[in-house]
Amino acid sequence: MSGILDLLSSDLGKTIISGVAGSTGNDANKTGSVLTMALPVLMKAMQRNAATPEGAEGLMGALNGKHDGSILDNLGGLFNGGVDEDVKVDGAKILGHVLGAKQNGVEQVIGQKSGLDAGSVGNILKVAAPILMGVLGKQTRQQNVSSSNGIGDLLGGLLGGSSAQKEQSFLESILDADGDGSVVDDVAGMVLGGSKSKGGLGGLLGGLFGK
Repeated sequence: MSGILDLLSSDLGKTIISGVAGSTGNDANKTGSVLTMALPVLMKAMQRNAATPEGAEGLMGALNGKHDGSILDNLGGLFNGGVDEDVKVDGAKILGHVLGAKQNGVEQVIGQKSGLDAGSVGNILKVAAPILMGVLGKQTRQQNVSSSNGIGDLLGGLLGGSSAQKEQSFLESILDADGDGSVVDDVAGMVLGGSKSKGGLGGLLGGLFGK
């Protein structure tokens, strides 16, 4: 199975990137960078959520219902004339559910690395989240995934094909941060080469997650 980042480099992925960029008013290259970093993180967070029976059941319910992959059948219609507000509201709910309290921190870090402000990153992710769910819904159908165990394997397979391990492991550390800020400071300094002083990105992240 090809990974989620292989999808982004495919024709479908290019359509998604250009559509999301156009609908959010952002540069296509920066939008591509945001999605390259964010999609594996969203999927990793979903994989963690699906590790519990309730989480897996909830995700399966969404993929068998609203997020069955049909959104991918008419991307031209989705992006032409601007993305429907309902899609963005749905995206905001998905992000809140998947990332929880880490959402702002993840958006800040991806913004720092992609050269966009956190608000722009948030707008990109609101549009991209329902599309990602559609991709997962379609994969669920194609692979006849019907059990909650199967959804964890599906997510693992899509993540396993991903490159960009550096970004992925960095952002996983953010998702794992226990709230004291120290892990995040260390990782920010290591991966971004940022200062761990209060003025650096490490200080920013430490502040975001609380000391």
